[in-house]
Amino acid sequence: MTTPTLSKPGTLIHARGREWVVLPESTENLIMARPLGGHDEEITGILPAIEMVQSASFPLPGRDDIGDFTSGKLLRDAARISTRAAAGPFRSFARIAVEPRPYQLVPLMMALRLDPVRLLIADDVGIGKTIEAALIARELLDRGEIQRLTVLCPPHLAEQWQRELAEKFHIEAELVLSSTIQRLERNLIRRSDSIFDLHPFTIVSTEFIKSTRHAEDFLRKCPEFVIVDEAHGCTLAGGPGRGRQQRFELISRVASDPQRHLVLVTATPHSGNEQAFRSLLGLLDSSFADLPLDVAPDERDPIRRRLARHLVQRRRVDIRHYLQTDTELPMRLDKEDTYIFSKEYRVLFDDIVRFLRGFVADTGGGYRRRRVRYWSALALLRCVSSSPAAAIATLRNRAAVDEAADDEIDEVGCRTVLDQDDVDDSVTVDFSPGSDSHGEAENTRSKLLAF
Repeated sequence: MTTPTLSKPGTLIHARGREWVVLPESTENLIMARPLGGHDEEITGILPAIEMVQSASFPLPGRDDIGDFTSGKLLRDAARISTRAAAGPFRSFARIAVEPRPYQLVPLMMALRLDPVRLLIADDVGIGKTIEAALIARELLDRGEIQRLTVLCPPHLAEQWQRELAEKFHIEAELVLSSTIQRLERNLIRRSDSIFDLHPFTIVSTEFIKSTRHAEDFLRKCPEFVIVDEAHGCTLAGGPGRGRQQRFELISRVASDPQRHLVLVTATPHSGNEQAFRSLLGLLDSSFADLPLDVAPDERDPIRRRLARHLVQRRRVDIRHYLQTDTELPMRLDKEDTYIFSKEYRVLFDDIVRFLRGFVADTGGGYRRRRVRYWSALALLRCVSSSPAAAIATLRNRAAVDEAADDEIDEVGCRTVLDQDDVDDSVTVDFSPGSDSHGEAENTRSKLLAF
């Protein structure tokens, strides 16, 4: 074939040892092509003047190519999935390992109507906000609209986000926590490099990144798509503390880029504090923060329609029967029961109690370090008393204590240990021994790992 013929859109060509399909933006001098069966990120320009380009041909199947039923079915399924990636309404469906329920597609369809995406997902607990937010990220990735993403969340939710993204959405994200930052920074080649340049997909502890020293680097290299989990902890309320103020300033600066996609996730967008709710809406659109408190009835509908484009909130009763699909949600039943430690676990528990007594008795490091040790000991003792799984997770991981202000340590530690869900500041710091950055932490961490 001649070059003009080979450059026609839809033509199958052979170049660089593989087959390609020619795209509409091709010319006689430059052929834009996508690998056969490939994705948009693999689109390449080919110069016929310096590269061998031929018409693709495929030999007819012969008798030796006959396979069994299983291999034939596998080929058919692969062809259907690859075709669905380009022909269906959502390109991401061929690359997810979860079957979204009909109601979970609503945030995705809302997001695709916004440019940039500015969405508040405020569904009830257990409805699947993580899946809804991750679906939007996966779809934008497969459409080629974004290349990088970050999830900002409390430290105790970071591993859950990492597992969900990897197992269900094939997004391998790196954890950016106080316990991982040194390892990540060791892999940087130049001092001017950022971990957000090296890792396109990251899950970042809000408590770690909110400090001025870390926030500036993050904002300088912030990805074009950001998910904020537990977003109600990043709002301004009456008499905000230092931690809440830092979180609000961080997210406000993230949202200040008019091209950045932002998805806020929370189950409690409005807890009776009007100022906090308006500051949350203001992260989506700065004009929402200035809405009047008292709106005349004839002026409410336009405001509601504007908000409806950016806010989705469903209760469990709303989605039990949705679009002819029944969703069975588990009912939570509370019951108090006693349990007895096994002989081996009792030995471990006693060893940890003895270790914690010495850990708390240490008076070095000043008032701040003593308070951190106190709440760290209670947090670890609670986890060890809970279950072996909780004990293993706590003993293996170092937590993010370093950014708690001196005057917030007792307040945050109390809520963390006692499960006090203070809506005004429910994003808490996860205390555990071995989390401080002083030299004594390595010795403490070694003892914890030995357990």
